[in-house]
Amino acid sequence: MSQSYQPPYRITANVLNAVAEISELLGRWSVSRQGVLSPQLRRKNRIRTIQASLAIEHNSLSLEQVTAILDGKTVLGLPREIQEVRNAFAAYEQLPEWQPTNGEHLLAAHVRLMLGLIDEAGQWRSGGVGVFRDQELVHMAPPATQIPRLMNDLLGWLADTDIHPLIASCVFHYEFEFIHPFSDGNGRLGRLWQTLILSRWRAEMAYLPVESIIREQQSEYYRVLGEADQASDCTVFIEFMLGTLVQVLRTGSEAEQVAGEMSGEVSGEITRKPALAIIQALQQAPDLTIPALAERLGVSSRTIERHLQKLQQQGVLKRIGSTKSGHWQVQTEIKS
Repeated sequence: MSQSYQPPYRITANVLNAVAEISELLGRWSVSRQGVLSPQLRRKNRIRTIQASLAIEHNSLSLEQVTAILDGKTVLGLPREIQEVRNAFAAYEQLPEWQPTNGEHLLAAHVRLMLGLIDEAGQWRSGGVGVFRDQELVHMAPPATQIPRLMNDLLGWLADTDIHPLIASCVFHYEFEFIHPFSDGNGRLGRLWQTLILSRWRAEMAYLPVESIIREQQSEYYRVLGEADQASDCTVFIEFMLGTLVQVLRTGSEAEQVAGEMSGEVSGEITRKPALAIIQALQQAPDLTIPALAERLGVSSRTIERHLQKLQQQGVLKRIGSTKSGHWQVQTEIKS
């Protein structure tokens, strides 16, 4: 294993500022929740992560369908897409058992993700591969004969580097996608492995739904990957991914702040937890209906109606458009 390999990247002011902000936001989160995520929130965030990561790879199943599959319910969908969901959930559940620098664990994770989907699960690809977007070749991966050496170098660098885990996870993510070591599943495994690296730094990072933001910025995600390829330097990708982490943490912090303010102003009919759950759900899917909200949060439609009325009275939520075809808008401030 080469000990001298050094991926090309720079530590810019943007990178340092993002690392500092992420650390600060995580500190605030730790204080507000006493460092504990409820099992319900962990599961919800994990489902959001899985649905978004697979959607990036053109899986068409909705968040509600993914939730139903993992609840053991029958869902109308393509068998392959349903299998992808089950595989991804099993892989994320196994995160605590894997070490980021262990090559055998990486291969085992690929087996878990791609079981029943491809014949070469857990094996390095044997042929050349190109990455296409809209029938245009955007990246030609290194020859298959180079993969064992390149992956050994990358895992060796990850084991030896003393760079901050936030930066190291982004570098690994980019380098892994550049090498494209498998015939399929590289995108979802690269994102899974970044989550694994981050979870070894801070355990709560295992449940941060970063993929949801990447999904919303999918074109930019691919553009930045291409720009890093052209520059032979992954600095721009590091900045993008750290910015995504900042965005996820800011969104969560703002939702908690709004809910916290409401808990002191609204009468006992609505508490902080339901308010936060509704706000977070509508931030992710503004067009959710009352029945869909009720099903997602496990309460009655009447309960949702009461909460929505209170949230609107406080100026936290605003209805845009009609009841049937409109959507909800989360306001940034509470009106007195």
